[in-house]
Amino acid sequence: MPLTRIALREDTPQAIQRAIADGIHRAMVNAIGIPPEDRFQIIEPRRADELIFDSGYLGVERRNVVYVQIAMVRGRPAERKQALYRAIADELGAAGVRAEDIVITVIENGREDWSIGNGHAQLLDAELLARHGISPVTPGTEPLS
Repeated sequence: MPLTRIALREDTPQAIQRAIADGIHRAMVNAIGIPPEDRFQIIEPRRADELIFDSGYLGVERRNVVYVQIAMVRGRPAERKQALYRAIADELGAAGVRAEDIVITVIENGREDWSIGNGHAQLLDAELLARHGISPVTPGTEPLS
């Protein structure tokens, strides 16, 4: 169950904001295998002066940054994360966002760190997960969204 925060300029048209959110979700479904209905996103429109970035850090020329912060359960290998970054860049490119302007961070935590309502840690409930076709906890790995 990832939670995605998308910070972008407030003058970004609503249709583009939605296309960005939709593209990020598609990338997550395709690259890291989250279920299509596992969608929790926050779009944060900001004034241009609130989106602070270096325009040339590490040789990437940024102009109009879109920050994408994804909190998700730990356990995915670096290769899958890299595939996710590429998929997000591809999807957002279709929405008119330059790949150079996309800054992505992934914050990982444990299944115990999530409550998806009712004051219950659903990702620790193997019976509930099984009813929804989600793999239960496997020691040493957590390949869940």
